[in-house]
Amino acid sequence: MLLRRGQVAAEAWWAPYGPDIPHMMFSLSKSFTSTAIGLAVSEGSLTVEDAVVSFFPERAVPDANLSKMKVKHLLSMSTGHAKDTTGALREREDGDWVQAFLEPPVEHEPGTHFVYNNGATYMLSAIVQTLSGQKLHDYLQPRLFEPLGIRGSAWDTCPRGINTGGWGLNLKTEDIARFGQLYVQEGVWNGVRSLPEAWIREATAFQVSNGDGGDSDWKQGYGYQFWRCRHGAYRGDGAFGQFCVVLPEQEAVIAMTAGTGDMQAVLNAVWEFLLPALSDAPLPENEGEQAKLKEKLASLAYPPLGSGIVPPAAERVSGRRYLLEDNARNVRAVELRFGESDCILKLWYGEEEAELLCGIGRRTEGEIRHIHPSSRILASGKWEGPEKFVMEWRFVETPFTHTLTFDFEEERLNLRMEANVGWSTEPLVLQGRQE
Repeated sequence: MLLRRGQVAAEAWWAPYGPDIPHMMFSLSKSFTSTAIGLAVSEGSLTVEDAVVSFFPERAVPDANLSKMKVKHLLSMSTGHAKDTTGALREREDGDWVQAFLEPPVEHEPGTHFVYNNGATYMLSAIVQTLSGQKLHDYLQPRLFEPLGIRGSAWDTCPRGINTGGWGLNLKTEDIARFGQLYVQEGVWNGVRSLPEAWIREATAFQVSNGDGGDSDWKQGYGYQFWRCRHGAYRGDGAFGQFCVVLPEQEAVIAMTAGTGDMQAVLNAVWEFLLPALSDAPLPENEGEQAKLKEKLASLAYPPLGSGIVPPAAERVSGRRYLLEDNARNVRAVELRFGESDCILKLWYGEEEAELLCGIGRRTEGEIRHIHPSSRILASGKWEGPEKFVMEWRFVETPFTHTLTFDFEEERLNLRMEANVGWSTEPLVLQGRQE
C-alpha cells in the first residue's frame, strides 16, 4: 500500500493473499512497542532516563553496567550487551524471561554499543505491564489500535503471559499503513493528538550509530525501535519483508507484507521507482494510465499448481503408508490418497496424526498445527512426471511457502521439503519405504 498525504495512491495483494488476512509482523512489532513507551511517557508513568532495574526492585542487580541501563538504552538497542539475549530468554526453563535478561553480564557501558537485541524490546513490554497491570497489547487497544481503527490484532506472549514485544504481533497490511500515517501526521489522528510531536521526532531520530552508512539501509543509524533510512526516511521492519516506510518530507507511507530473502532489494526498488515519482504538485489526470494501473493491480496472483495428467503411479501409491527415516521434524510416516481433483495427505509426527486436503489444479484450505500453529494453509498440487507429485503450501498469514516433492520409486519414496524463506532454508530431504 502506498499512501500520499493521507490518501491511498495504490494498493495490491497477490492472490490468494488479501487485505482482510492478518500477517506476522516479526520485528515490525518493535515499533509498536516503542509507541507504547511513548504513550506511557506522555501519561507521566515513566521517563526514558529511568533505570531499567527500578521497575523490578525485587530482582538482584549483580552487574554494575546493568545498574546504569536506562529505558532509552532498551529503546535504542544500546543496552551494552555483546550479543542478542533472545537465546537466554527462550532457553530459560522456568519461563522467567525478565530474570533471563537481567542475569547475563552486560559487557559494555550502556549507550556506547549497538547490538540488535530482542530481549531489550521484551523488557519494554514487561515494563509496560509492570506499570499498567495490563499486557502491552491490551494497553495499546484504547490508546492506539481503537483510535486508528485497527481490529483483530493479536500478539504472542512469553510463558509468563507478557507480550513478546520484539516480535509476535499480527496485523493486516492496512493496519501498518494507518500506523505509518499516524507518524506522518506527527501523532495526530482525526484531529485528536494521540502521541506528543516531540516523542515522534525523538523516536524516529538518529539515536545511536549502527554502521558506516553507505548503501545499506541497516547502517544509517537507529532510533527508538525505528531504523533510519537513506533519503531522510525511517521505518519499522520485520523479517522477510514486513515494512512500514515513512517518508516525512514527501508525506508518504509505504506498507508492505512479504516473503523475501532480500529486504534491501525491496528498499532499493522504493528509492529507485517510488521516491522519484513523489512530486510536489498533483499529476495531471490520465484516465488511460489509471485504467492500466487498475488492470495490472487486479491481475496480480500466485496461481495454484496446475492439474496436469494423472499418471498410472497415482493409483499404485494411493493409500500406501511410507515409513520415513528419523528426522529433525519428527515426521514418522506419510500417506497420500489421490482423488480426481484432490489429494489427502496424512502425516504421522511424534505421537500425533494430521490430515491436509490438497487440491489438484485448485487450492484447498486446511491447517497442520505441528508445522505452523498459527496459520491457515492453502494447498495445491500437480503431477510433474510419471512418478513425481509436487505440493505447495501457502501459509497465507505468514511469509512462508513450503514446497513438497514426492518422488516415488517402486516401494520407496524420496521426499524433499523446502521453504521460500526462513531462518534456515536448507531443504529437508527424507527417504521412506512402503510399510
